[in-house]
Amino acid sequence: MSTVEFAKALADETRQEIMRLCCCTRLSVNEIVAQMGVSQPTVSHHLKILREAGLVRAERQGKEIYYTLNQEKLATGCCQVAGKF
Repeated sequence: MSTVEFAKALADETRQEIMRLCCCTRLSVNEIVAQMGVSQPTVSHHLKILREAGLVRAERQGKEIYYTLNQEKLATGCCQVAGKF
């Protein structure tokens, strides 16, 4: 992923909040919706962007998909951005 794509994925406050919530824990879409107070389609849209950027991991368990922050990808992306400067 380019540094621009990485920065774009981080550039939204809703995505930043989702990443904060998913740090060190697994949450379903419904759990994220309940904690954030935004609509399910909004959360799903932002999770799709975060998944495509590799910033969250998705794990299916039965009918539910649980998300967790991909801390390694976040650290790598931050190092790449810092390296540009």
